[in-house]
Amino acid sequence: MAAGGGSPSIVEFFGGEDGYRCGYCRSDTGNLSHGMWAHSMTVQDYQDLIDRGWRRSGKYVYKPIMNQTCCPQYTIRCRALCFQASKSHKKVLKKMLKFLSKGDVSKVASEEEPMDSHIEDVGTCDFPYKSESQVSQSELTPLAVDQAERVENEDKESGETKEEGNVQKVEADSVQICTDKDTPVPAEPSHSAKAAHAPPKPGKGADLSKPLCRKAKDIRKERKLQKLLQNQMGTAEGSQLQGDQAFLLQNSKPKTNQPKNIEDFVFVPLPDDARHKLEFTRFLCDSPLEAEHGPNGPECGYGSFHQQYWLDGKIIAVGVIDILPYCVSSVYLYYDPDFSFLSLGVYSALREIAFTRQLYVQAPDLCFYYMGFYIHSCPKMRYKGQYRPSDLLCPETYMWRPIEQCLPLLEHSKYSRLIQDGKAVDEGGLKELGRVRVLHKRTVMPYSVYKKRRKGPSDEASVQQYASLVGQSCSERMLLFRS
Repeated sequence: MAAGGGSPSIVEFFGGEDGYRCGYCRSDTGNLSHGMWAHSMTVQDYQDLIDRGWRRSGKYVYKPIMNQTCCPQYTIRCRALCFQASKSHKKVLKKMLKFLSKGDVSKVASEEEPMDSHIEDVGTCDFPYKSESQVSQSELTPLAVDQAERVENEDKESGETKEEGNVQKVEADSVQICTDKDTPVPAEPSHSAKAAHAPPKPGKGADLSKPLCRKAKDIRKERKLQKLLQNQMGTAEGSQLQGDQAFLLQNSKPKTNQPKNIEDFVFVPLPDDARHKLEFTRFLCDSPLEAEHGPNGPECGYGSFHQQYWLDGKIIAVGVIDILPYCVSSVYLYYDPDFSFLSLGVYSALREIAFTRQLYVQAPDLCFYYMGFYIHSCPKMRYKGQYRPSDLLCPETYMWRPIEQCLPLLEHSKYSRLIQDGKAVDEGGLKELGRVRVLHKRTVMPYSVYKKRRKGPSDEASVQQYASLVGQSCSERMLLFRS
């Protein structure tokens, strides 16, 4: 989990009653979503928000109204540790290697996935609140903490409510990865049985009764992963993560006729006489997410990053990613159209999955790759379901379910409660409206105090809608700006 103690998230909530243009089905007013402007946001808050169906485009954070919008958008995540590249994915990786090594520019049509397969979905939508907020910076700067505490204690002295006045402290471990209890642990992919070898004949190649020679690099890699697994077994025993660790370790061992994983393509050294050189740089970029470093986090820290793709000294693509406590979240990719024949959208997604697996070695909680939204009702947006194993987020319970179990439901209806257990509920939903934190006239206070001080018509319905959408935990940590 990311380190806390920094400045809190500050947001303005806009509601979302009016429809606007949809970039998928071209409806003029069918796209419906709730929105809020993030003046600042912690990585833990954003992690919790995307686990409740929110998504950011710059500083605008939005959540589709799933049962009303024309094209329901389901949050999708890939279990990066268990990811197995498909045949079409390997074609893209091999095409890149062939181009770098030999300069082959044969523009073979790749129809398995669209070229824009990793450009943020919202790029084709027109948000009604995309312009910069009109609130001045001075209004967003809270007063001293002791003044805020006095305001919060005001509610206790009134005797009209039983809640605690000081809600500044939030349990650090109150947010966990939301998993569906009936989600099976990803099983190891089946492999064809090894063919029985005939006894070796004199003069006919290597002695088949002896094991294959192994590269020193593979041996070092296996030893490193074995050590990591042994260390993690003591703390993560019995968890699904342990199964993922074992899977990753098992897939790192070279086997006869074993399919290559993405690292074998992405990190393979090029020959000395390679025609082209592809380099990568990564650095923090401007976004509402506050950069953070945690004791158990990755070396690069948490926050928003640009990943630049340089070909022979020329930049050809830039991917924007958010590194969060439990995942790498892909925001968007932009690229030079002259190099579209390299399928840079697919290639960048595969590299980001490999990068997630690298970060996992440094930060064991960080093991998922979020791909934005899966839109089953739009055929051109179904390609994200090909990055498997992956899960979809239920829009009512906010639990995850394997995509294979969701597809029959989505074939029947474009909107569906993905968790079929009728007893399952939103465990992180709103429970106490009075504990929602509000920033009013530069003073932090619980909503119960703000409600008494407010002059004019009541805004309780709007605040209740906001809190139910972001969840109780986020509503107690983030500051909801009220003018």
